[in-house]
Amino acid sequence: MYRTNIELLKKWKQKDRHKPLIIRGARQVGKTWLLKEFGKTCFENTVYVNFEDASQLQSLFKEDFDIPRILNILEVYTGQKIIAGETLIILDEIQTAERGLTSLKYFHEKAPEYHIATAGSLLGISMPRKTSFPVGKVEFIDLNPMSFSEFLIALGEQKLVGILTSRDWKSIGIFGERLKGYLKSYYYLGGMPEVVMEYTQQKNLDNVRDLQKNILMAYEADFIKYAPGNTIPRIRMVWQNIPMQLSKENKKFMYGSIKHGGRAKDFELAIQWLLDAGMLLKNTRVTKPELPLTAFEELSVFKLFLLDVGLLSAMCNLPARATIQESELFLQYKGALTEQYVMQQLHSINTDKISYWTNERSTNEVDFIVQHNGKIIPIEVKAESNVKSKSFKFFCDKYNPEIALRFSLRPYKEESWMINIPLFAVEYALQHTNRS
Repeated sequence: MYRTNIELLKKWKQKDRHKPLIIRGARQVGKTWLLKEFGKTCFENTVYVNFEDASQLQSLFKEDFDIPRILNILEVYTGQKIIAGETLIILDEIQTAERGLTSLKYFHEKAPEYHIATAGSLLGISMPRKTSFPVGKVEFIDLNPMSFSEFLIALGEQKLVGILTSRDWKSIGIFGERLKGYLKSYYYLGGMPEVVMEYTQQKNLDNVRDLQKNILMAYEADFIKYAPGNTIPRIRMVWQNIPMQLSKENKKFMYGSIKHGGRAKDFELAIQWLLDAGMLLKNTRVTKPELPLTAFEELSVFKLFLLDVGLLSAMCNLPARATIQESELFLQYKGALTEQYVMQQLHSINTDKISYWTNERSTNEVDFIVQHNGKIIPIEVKAESNVKSKSFKFFCDKYNPEIALRFSLRPYKEESWMINIPLFAVEYALQHTNRS
């Protein structure tokens, strides 16, 4: 398995003045695996401590932040020698150690020569309220579910990814049907690492679906474990309502679809909790496609997506045969799965801002408005080969964007006013924004 974020970790290691690192991401997106793989491939040795398992170490930082004392205890506990520059220290589930996150400030100030990397489930949600966060003393890397290209690499298609990376559209077109087949599989499997690994080893789609259901149940268990008691029912209601919201033709989030008469004040805390936990992605409406997009956000109007298309497929109870063979049941959700997939891929490549646009009467809509490399890029998403869209043409005629993209099942094609890019190449589409 290969995760592209390991390249960011390598850059972090090479910095002369690196800070302690926090890997952020939802539960089970592969944070621990990534850090261990990084330690194995880029350091002489790794010292790994999971504070959730090592309950006797949860008071390690309680009395003081004496770095030599802390390092000595870690050496004794793990049986590993800690050498600056040669050892990666991984502090997993650090939120369960009292004042664990606060300690990172002192590692930065008193022992910057050591490489400290941390991770934790629901960081910022599960921390005690009195915890002092080391603002300005740490660095962050966000980890998402596996992207489509990472999925292909896991399936042994490194060379196919190389062709996609080259953006040689004639060569890509030769493998178009093959890539479409993989895309259907990705709609079903998604990018949760355990799910992808299970599929690569066993090729058993029933086992895959069981794993996805287990992940969903684990997420719901987190509601009870970490969320404030009075918000748990509403968090669950929002979470379970997402497939229905996305299956609508108008995917704008409607509170009344959760509960008759539901209003923002009833569910906004629940939604924010799910966003903070990394379980949902938010796409907010903008009134104008101008820089910066945040200045034109209408915060009360938005769409919500899950973190992973495979989990959405599982929540919709789509059987594998329905997805791969495009049955009538799959076609009912194909638009939702496709827009979810595109949102997920755009999120994975760290665009500056992802929004969407409608006119005042909501008679015209553009699926995504992306701010990237100082440019505003409208994006239209089509799940099929039928690509007619009055709204997209209306928008482009009205605002005349420098570049406009459409993702569909059609081959790559440049037109005078927009570029059509195959859905399986979403990750590489924004490279077009570097054109002069």
